[in-house]
Amino acid sequence: MHTREDKITQIIGHIVMMFLAICSILPFVLLIIASFTDNLTALRDGFSFLPKKWSTGAYQYILNEWATIGRAYGITVFVTVVGTTLSLFITSMLGYALTKKGLPGRGILMFLVVFTLLFHGGLVPSYYVYSNIFHIKDTIWALIVPGLLMNGFTIILVKNYFSTNIPDTLVEAAKMDGANEFRIFFRIVLPLSLPILATIGLMSAIGYWNDWTNGLYYLTDSKLFSIQNVMNKINENVNFLANNSQNLGGTVNAAELPSTTIRMAIAAVGILPILIAYPFFQKYFVKGITIGAVKE
Repeated sequence: MHTREDKITQIIGHIVMMFLAICSILPFVLLIIASFTDNLTALRDGFSFLPKKWSTGAYQYILNEWATIGRAYGITVFVTVVGTTLSLFITSMLGYALTKKGLPGRGILMFLVVFTLLFHGGLVPSYYVYSNIFHIKDTIWALIVPGLLMNGFTIILVKNYFSTNIPDTLVEAAKMDGANEFRIFFRIVLPLSLPILATIGLMSAIGYWNDWTNGLYYLTDSKLFSIQNVMNKINENVNFLANNSQNLGGTVNAAELPSTTIRMAIAAVGILPILIAYPFFQKYFVKGITIGAVKE
């Protein structure tokens, strides 16, 4: 039986969480509304939840560029799926290997993982390695390979999850039945690790989907641009036309360019797939973060 104090605490907790949820949702609602606001109205009155005039001009401008945007969406989906799959595969295998206390060089590997949490090689050395050694410049792998070098945080999450949630007796029983490490890993460990795999998979997918720096650093061929790079380029083009319309001989009407609302429309187009996918992974995400963060 719940006491009166417990019920009051529960009610207050629900109110606080509802308030925080509303605070989290309102910016996205304003983003969508702002993207459908008339550009001149937004410039004059600013963005509001009840704009005086609505317009689809920003999305019409994006649709005019859909041949480029559609290709960029395809590239982004490919990069996100392939990159996330490879990242999950590499991270989970390394995390599993680090749970083996008899692994030769385990201490060195663990030191290297933790070291990457504290230090980074820097942009110039990274650019030199990827361009001159891996030769991924101006290839689709320029959007995938840099993210495959993982990070210490996800490796430690996976390692801790394996250590605390995969019973040693289960592994030993499989070995007694003749299963090798690869069979144990793929047939026993991975099926029991869906929460942590969904967690790091979601983080990796978001990282690949939102990434635009790799395209900026390693790509000059616009046909390989991801959606984020294309949207950034469209934003730059709109700003250039708006700021230089007088110098272009009057061929561009600055008032007709959605220079302000286009930013909101670009953000909405770029973030929409993540917003749709996140609810399906939420329960795994929360469980994976909670359990994977437990120390040995």
